[in-house]
Amino acid sequence: MNTELPNPDESGQDAAKEIQSIWEKFKEFVLGLLDIRQGAEPKSTIEGIKKDIPFKGHTAWILIFSIFIASIGLNTNSTAVVIGAMLISPLMGPILGIGLSVGINDIETLRRSLVNFGVMVFLSILTAFTYFKFSPFQTASNEILGRVEPTFLDVLIALFGGLAGIVAGSRKEKSNAIPGVAIATALMPPLCTAGFGLATGNLEYFLKALYLFGINTVFIAMSTFIIVKYLRFPMARYANAARRKRVNRIVIVVALLMIIPSVFSFVKIMKRTFYENESNLYLKEVVLYPGAEQIKHNIKFNEKVLEVYMIGNTVPENTIAEWQSKMSENKYLAGTRLKIRQGQDKTDELTSNLSKEVKEGVLQDLYAQNSKALSDKDAKILLLENKIKQLSQASRKEEVPLTALANEAKINYDGLEAMSFAKVIRTDLKKLDTLPIVTVSWSEKLKSKVVEQQSNKLRKWLQFKLALDTLVVRNE
Repeated sequence: MNTELPNPDESGQDAAKEIQSIWEKFKEFVLGLLDIRQGAEPKSTIEGIKKDIPFKGHTAWILIFSIFIASIGLNTNSTAVVIGAMLISPLMGPILGIGLSVGINDIETLRRSLVNFGVMVFLSILTAFTYFKFSPFQTASNEILGRVEPTFLDVLIALFGGLAGIVAGSRKEKSNAIPGVAIATALMPPLCTAGFGLATGNLEYFLKALYLFGINTVFIAMSTFIIVKYLRFPMARYANAARRKRVNRIVIVVALLMIIPSVFSFVKIMKRTFYENESNLYLKEVVLYPGAEQIKHNIKFNEKVLEVYMIGNTVPENTIAEWQSKMSENKYLAGTRLKIRQGQDKTDELTSNLSKEVKEGVLQDLYAQNSKALSDKDAKILLLENKIKQLSQASRKEEVPLTALANEAKINYDGLEAMSFAKVIRTDLKKLDTLPIVTVSWSEKLKSKVVEQQSNKLRKWLQFKLALDTLVVRNE
């Protein structure tokens, strides 16, 4: 009987074909998973974006009302109110229109988008200016301060937010991505902050807020342009190639002009973050002295100053000099001056340097440090009060009506002159017992035999009256 062995070459070829088949299926799955062209509706998307570009009538009033709401939210430091205002804002329409018109070379749509966009921006800043000009609260809140430091991260948020918005908007099944993009990229708060800057005369706030709004606008429009090109939206019939190339170059130049300053801002923010992290670590590990405690510190990045407020024992000058020397060894903190504010400083100087924010922070820190201890003490006090109450109630329950018993005993037992009651704790070295003892005093006229009889009768009577199992009567 002959048995044919499998050909090694054929087995290898079969395995290679199987691996190739698996790879082709995997590649097909991934491409299908990431393919955004399937299900895209270019014509309906173009119509939908063009429909949201016009700005007049009810759209203008919606924008005004939403700007008022957002300004109030920024003024009161309410994130929820700001988000609500962004949901109803119509700002996204012209921005998407700019990206679309550049992508399909629709010059007429580009013109309408730019005009409506300019009117929207002007009306938004004017509305915010009017609100903040007459608002009694003109202090920059945290929400406002968060809109005056644009970074490279803002570019990324605007870019990816715009991509998400246009991809979702190009589908057959429409979603709520556009309002989500408006919230994520925060188009309205920078405009409100710009109005705040004008109303308070702070040109720096005005320019930085407009810069952040410009970043968001340019990169949302650029994202729209990229997706429109990728999905091959139909070009406008009347556009010519030369004009299309010129518009594309303008978009690239504007994008570079926006992103380069933002990169510098991002690098500065990163340096600030490293500086603050190293400062906090330095304070935790180096600025330590027995009997002294840090109550507050100020990290001044621009001035390269680290200011520390301390209470308790006075830190010697040589120790402070040693701390300063260790700070110079840190590459992030090199060149920073260490200022220690403590009890040896003049009271007026310490008070003047201790700003309102620091004072509030000191109180908050002290409260945080002692809140647990105070809570524990309150719990112990409550426990002791309940214990005292329980003991008091038990004592009242066990209290012997000695006066009433004495008066009644005096009537029943002749010669009784005095009586006292006490409980004595006794042990036989094995266990403890509480023994009730009554001590009585009899008249000297009574004979000893009579005194003994009277004492026995008194003991039995008291046991009955007091419901006691045992009772000792002693004669004085």
